[in-house]
Amino acid sequence: MRVVCPHCKSVNNVPQRDSYAKANCGKCKSSLLETKPIELTSVNFDEIIVNSDIPVIVDFWAPWCGPCKMMAPNFEKSAKNFPLKAIFVKVNTENEQHLGARFGIRSIPTIIVFKGGKELHRVSGALDETSLNKLVAQFL
Repeated sequence: MRVVCPHCKSVNNVPQRDSYAKANCGKCKSSLLETKPIELTSVNFDEIIVNSDIPVIVDFWAPWCGPCKMMAPNFEKSAKNFPLKAIFVKVNTENEQHLGARFGIRSIPTIIVFKGGKELHRVSGALDETSLNKLVAQFL
């Protein structure tokens, strides 16, 4: 399966397994098991979405949004449960207004699940860690 490195954003081919003890990027040698959400911009958004065979969970948020701030720790905790199963990314709609408009983001936070370059599901409003985990598990 194709997986995008969270560090250098290069595409890696990784054998699909139930779990991984170790997996490093072929280019930068950093761990592909890194689960910290990646900040995306209009420059790298399409590259990540299209080149990832695993689900991409996108959090559209803004720094002034109270519910976004409340959900951020839950998003990071949920990401830790899915190393090489899903990639968690964030889009700051304040800085990336064009991406917010492109995907018709009317309220934030909005979570969109992409797989194979296509939008599969979206939900608006802050989610707790359990709800995020259930949402992601549906698309594995």
